[in-house]
Amino acid sequence: MRKLDKYIGHEVLIGIALVLAVLVGLFTFFSFIHEVNEIGKQRYGIWEAVKFVLLEVPHNIYDVFPISVLLGSLIGLGSLATNSELTVMRAAGVSVLRITLSTLRVGLGLTLVVMAIGEFVAPYTEQAATELRSLAQSESEQMVFNSWYGFWARDGENFINIRRMLPNGTFGDVSLYRFDTHQKLNSLVLAKTAEYQQGHWQLKEVQKTVFEDSKVRQEQLASLTWNAQLSPELVKIVILNPYNLSSLDLIKYIDYLSGSEQRTLPYELAFWTRLTYPLISIAMMCIAIPFIFGSLRTVSIGQRILVGALIGIGFYMFNQTMSSVGLVYELNPILSALFAPVLFSGVALWMMRRVI
Repeated sequence: MRKLDKYIGHEVLIGIALVLAVLVGLFTFFSFIHEVNEIGKQRYGIWEAVKFVLLEVPHNIYDVFPISVLLGSLIGLGSLATNSELTVMRAAGVSVLRITLSTLRVGLGLTLVVMAIGEFVAPYTEQAATELRSLAQSESEQMVFNSWYGFWARDGENFINIRRMLPNGTFGDVSLYRFDTHQKLNSLVLAKTAEYQQGHWQLKEVQKTVFEDSKVRQEQLASLTWNAQLSPELVKIVILNPYNLSSLDLIKYIDYLSGSEQRTLPYELAFWTRLTYPLISIAMMCIAIPFIFGSLRTVSIGQRILVGALIGIGFYMFNQTMSSVGLVYELNPILSALFAPVLFSGVALWMMRRVI
């Protein structure tokens, strides 16, 4: 039976790997086509575009893996069904449950590998890709982060605006707005640069404007210390989409937002969505099993791929809809993240009961 498990797992593994390679290749190709329109902006050339899309490959792997599991399982087990090998296995006394467990063993192993990529590789390559493009498209060769309005953040009663971020983590063109508990502006601090040292910011070349009851007072300072929860690491985190962050980064930023009494729901939802990732992969594999032993056992491989693609797209759209509904109506993030995976898992188990 161990040889049989390896044989089934091998076929499923080849199917998943093939689909994953095709989908990642397509995503990478379309991403490069999109980046072609950006070529020519400052120093952003074709080599920078190639490096950008290659750095996004780990994130693409993480995104398309669930549907790759579904399509790959349909292809791998479907080829066994087409060659009547599954029929022979059943005639030899091998149960559908045993075949399902052999398939799930491969799927779970691959899921753990892809989760590791999503946690420890993809967030940092995505950040590197963002910094690469920003640096190449900026007017200054040292500038990494730049936009028309810059970066805004709240830190307690204070608001911070950063226009530039350099590769060494130093900020440039920093504006610090300090308010009192009644939301009255107390002072405005403008600094040419800001460097993070030992848990606090050291502002350089500072112009400080103090708003008093009857007058406005200005000061020119060589340096000024600013104690804040905000760090360069948090700034780099918030630049990325919440769904591109690792679980650890999400926890850090949720803690920061909570400490500043800001809305945490989008990041909580992204965190719980990451935790449901194994459940989604298992659900996709379980959905494939009934189709192979049920209504799709005699159809062509093209029809199986079409059905699997429709199911995968349907799940993606439904999951995105539930996430959006959860954000709009501020539902519990755990409920919003679990609803679609649990529903599809329930459907998969119900379908499997009919063929086992």
